[in-house]
Order: sequence, then C-alpha cells, then structure tokens
Amino acid sequence: MRIGVVTFPGSLDDRDAQRAVRLAGATPVALWHGEHDLRGVDAIVLPGGFSYGDYLRAGAIASLSPIMAEVIAAANRGVPVLGICNGFQMLAEAHLLDGGLIRNDHGTFICRDQKLRVENTSTAWTNGYAPGTEITIPLKNGEGGFVADAETIARLEGEGQVAFRYLGVNPNGSINDIAGVTNARGNVVGLMPHPEHAIEEGFGPDTDAAMRSGTDGLTIFTSAIAALAAV
Repeated sequence: MRIGVVTFPGSLDDRDAQRAVRLAGATPVALWHGEHDLRGVDAIVLPGGFSYGDYLRAGAIASLSPIMAEVIAAANRGVPVLGICNGFQMLAEAHLLDGGLIRNDHGTFICRDQKLRVENTSTAWTNGYAPGTEITIPLKNGEGGFVADAETIARLEGEGQVAFRYLGVNPNGSINDIAGVTNARGNVVGLMPHPEHAIEEGFGPDTDAAMRSGTDGLTIFTSAIAALAAV
C-alpha cells in the first residue's frame, strides 16, 4: 500500500505525515507540488504548514499547484485524500470540500491538545473508529475557523458530512464546533487538528495513563489502509 504525501513550499509536517503513514503500515511516497506525477499512489495526504507563506489566503496558491490538478482528478475517481490543517484549507480552496477556513475568531495563533468527537465513521479516513469516539490530537493554527453559508451547514449536518467536532473548547470560532468535514462520497476528508502528531507513545498528547502517550491519530491512517484493502 503506497500513500503519497505532497510537499509544498512552506510545508512543515510532511515528514511527520510520512512517518505516520509508515507506522500505520503503509509505504510513504514523497510527492512534489510542482509535478503532475502521483507516482501510482493509492491514497494522498496534503500536510500542514504555511504553503506559499499563506499569501492571499491560506491554501489558496497551493490549491493551484500543478500536482493539485492530479489530486483533484484522483479524488474524483474515489482515491482517498486527507487534508490536515493547511491541507484542509487547500481542499476547501480546490472545492473538493465545502466551506472555508478563516482567521481564528480571537485573532491569534493557537497551539494545544484538542479533544474531538468522531462524528462520521463511514469515511475512508475514519472507519477504524467506533461511532462517537472521543479522541485527543494536537491543534496548531491561526486560520482554523470553519465557515459556510447556512444552507451548506444544514446540508453538511443533515447528510452526515461533519467528520469531526470540537469538544470542550471551540478553539477558533468554527460554526457548530466543526473541526473536519468529508465530501459526500467519503473519500476526501479535511480536518484542522494534526493526527500525525499523535501516532507514537512518547510523542503524543498526555493521557491519564502517562505523559505524551496519546496515539489517537494513528487510526486515521490505518483507516485509509483498511479502506484500500477492502476495495
């Protein structure tokens, strides 16, 4: 199983995403934003960071990179695509996901371990969770407020396309505490928190069992492998 991770100018978490793919049991494949070659990967991750310095809007320029034409075509064929933070912003800018991400309502960058509830367990990236599972993974962003018009929000809620919801604290003013969404088909998922930073004991969020022992994010990557194996 080969999962590609695209690096853009300003990507910060591409190596972490590659490590998450490897620990989940797949082979990570490094992809470059300036190419049109997906190298035959079975799934794609758009990692976090500050692509192109977040000029214009976060993810706006990256969404027009050469490789995004291939990512869009692959997503439309049903290939699993995950956008994390800046990658989520790219997917929204590319219209693969509904809605958009704006500056946090408090106007400042935030970095914290964030509790979430998995709302949709039928996507390619969430099928390994039980419905309603509560997880904790790191969050770090300055433009993470999810917005959409009222009709779109009603449709996302009504059709189960809210994939993750913030619990405890809404860190950025997202409408309805939305932390991540999926497309109608369930193969494209975007979320603002970072599952690739909660995949290995010793490096994840604190848990009741031990400091830095949280690995709740690993299931997102193993879910994609399971989805691909089931095809």
